[in-house]
Amino acid sequence: MKTRITELLGIERPIIQGGMHYVGFAELAAAVANAGGLGLITSLTQPSPQHLAAEIRKCRGLTDKPFGVNLTFLPSVTPPDYPGYIQAIIDGGVKIVETAGNNPQKWMPVLKDNGIKVIHKCTSVRHALKAEAIGVDALSIDGFECGGHPGEDDVPNFILLPRAADELKIPFVASGGMADGRSLVAAIAMGAEGMNMGTRFIATQEAPVHENVKQALVAASELDTRLIMRPLRNTERVLVNAGVDRLLEKERTLGPAITFADIAPEVAGVYPRIMLGGEMDAGGWSCGMVAGLIHDVPTVKELLDRIMDEAESLIRQRLARTLEPVPA
Repeated sequence: MKTRITELLGIERPIIQGGMHYVGFAELAAAVANAGGLGLITSLTQPSPQHLAAEIRKCRGLTDKPFGVNLTFLPSVTPPDYPGYIQAIIDGGVKIVETAGNNPQKWMPVLKDNGIKVIHKCTSVRHALKAEAIGVDALSIDGFECGGHPGEDDVPNFILLPRAADELKIPFVASGGMADGRSLVAAIAMGAEGMNMGTRFIATQEAPVHENVKQALVAASELDTRLIMRPLRNTERVLVNAGVDRLLEKERTLGPAITFADIAPEVAGVYPRIMLGGEMDAGGWSCGMVAGLIHDVPTVKELLDRIMDEAESLIRQRLARTLEPVPA
């Protein structure tokens, strides 16, 4: 399938594996790359730039296809060593970076000077237009259905994607609620050039997470996510569990007086406990409503092959039939 995204990134299929904390390791990124999509290593999962450099080398040993690195810019009293992480990306010969979080404008010159394509993740059209204006190459438009941080506007993709298509000149992919061939065809129909999948890639054989996490996704329905940290205006969509219930009870009890310190036990440092240790009630971890569309744990190649076969069938058969003359 040829779109502006496949042409821009040099990939065979317009499917990107989004950056995910304690999921985006070399094994998954390489598996996605080898299956024709774009795999991403999550930089801030790595404890230092030196660790990221080693993860990039590891990925190079697993694939000869293009892959990228996710770089999330977070507000922090003690920020990560962003110059060091960027240098590791440059030294590792990585030519695609997905940025997220704060505006990446400060880091654009060094990325562009080193020939790196930048895909910025946005949850609103106004932020997307700002990113386009500062020179990013493409965008990932993240609807309210998504796992992780959906922003504070609560606009789902059926509205957000066509709005983005109306306003943007650079290519974008759809993110949030993406799981199968239907998602891909719908995203393209609404103006996107492909799709970004996060939660769906966690439930694959190559995803280096605990089996408890994969089985939790298979068992979940579209009703099993919750929005946490809304009172702090740092909303995150997570899979419901006992830790999330404890957090939500604190939000109800404390009301507007709540602070991050009050909920820290349910959100700080829980990712390694859940993703690596399988402690499913430790606290909140990002999960999209798309969990309701996840029913198995295939290999990455099986998943992408299935998506592309379904997309082709939809376009050539179901959609084409709607244009055939109605019999008299």
